[in-house]
Amino acid sequence: MNEVEVLAAPEISPRRARVAIALFFFVSGFGFATWASRIPIIQHRLGLNEAQLGAVLLALPAGLMLTLPVTGRLLQRFSSRQVMLAGAVLYNLALSLLGLAAHPWQLAGLLFCFGCSRNLLNLSVNAQSVGLQARYSRSIIATFHGIWSVAGFAAAGLGALLIRAEVTTTTHLVAVSVGLTALALAFFPGTLALPPAPAARSFFSWPDKTVLKYGLITFASMACEGTFYDWSGVYFTEAVHAPKAQAAVGFTLYMVAMTTGRFLGDWLVGRFGIKPILQTSGLLMSTGLLLAAAFPTPLAAGLGFVLGGLGVSCVVPLVFSLVGRANPLGAGAAIASVSTVSYFGFLMVPPLVGFVAKAASLRWSFALVAVLGGLVVWLVPKLQEEG
Repeated sequence: MNEVEVLAAPEISPRRARVAIALFFFVSGFGFATWASRIPIIQHRLGLNEAQLGAVLLALPAGLMLTLPVTGRLLQRFSSRQVMLAGAVLYNLALSLLGLAAHPWQLAGLLFCFGCSRNLLNLSVNAQSVGLQARYSRSIIATFHGIWSVAGFAAAGLGALLIRAEVTTTTHLVAVSVGLTALALAFFPGTLALPPAPAARSFFSWPDKTVLKYGLITFASMACEGTFYDWSGVYFTEAVHAPKAQAAVGFTLYMVAMTTGRFLGDWLVGRFGIKPILQTSGLLMSTGLLLAAAFPTPLAAGLGFVLGGLGVSCVVPLVFSLVGRANPLGAGAAIASVSTVSYFGFLMVPPLVGFVAKAASLRWSFALVAVLGGLVVWLVPKLQEEG
């Protein structure tokens, strides 16, 4: 069916809530890509070499990881819409301050805060999307993540234009943060007034067996995603031996495929169901990585990156949707538990790719990461049947 089932407050229509929640996904993606577009300039201004920059950048995921249990607890005390608005305001405040860092330690501190606030925003907006998904009889959740990707493209394009126009980093970041905050405040009334999640017995609890399966699936997906993010340019340069001018081709193909997959995901779920799409996603991840590893040519590797982008595109939103069905009263806290497992994949596996590449080769690294796609294919049938 294409009609929605309205199960919540009648004053907020599903269509209005869908637009409002999509806007918060846009805020998250646009803000993050805006920061990323200014990294080279900030690196040059602070005189950081690659190793120093890498150390400073670790502050962002550190803040994100350390805030996971805090966000889970907040979602047990407040509505996800309240946490989401607070996260959006703090996120944009941290973004506006990043350009003011005069020393590496200041940048690291601000990035830590940026990561903390990003976690507040991302987990709560995903809880909102899961809550809204329950009000629809068809899948809508993958499109939200597609909007995040489109926002990233838009922010990267704007960043390139402003850098070319010699707009200062501080002006750029402050202007974007003010605009995104205004959008968040304007669309907040249209979000869902979901009840807080049931309180847990402890400040932080490890996911139970069922939730852990969801977490391992997203762990595998985000590990593959992180590998493509961090190593695509290096792979095309060192393994494919593409000219430096073409180093970004692999990443571009991957991002376009991932964004396309997210916008097609809801239609595919309606046609085939969530579990078949998740299994196909795992197969695409493995096939893409193995293809790039076995045939390091521009055509084969490029096709591999396209398949990999399609593979990772919908896994996280669809797993969050399943988590919401399995935990209808505590979706926010359950998503936090799943994210605890999955973020380790995004943070830990890409550095391991570098260690394996040094010991063997980058092609072997990609081949080993491809095993994680097989993990997804194996785990999905073990998930309990939903609805």
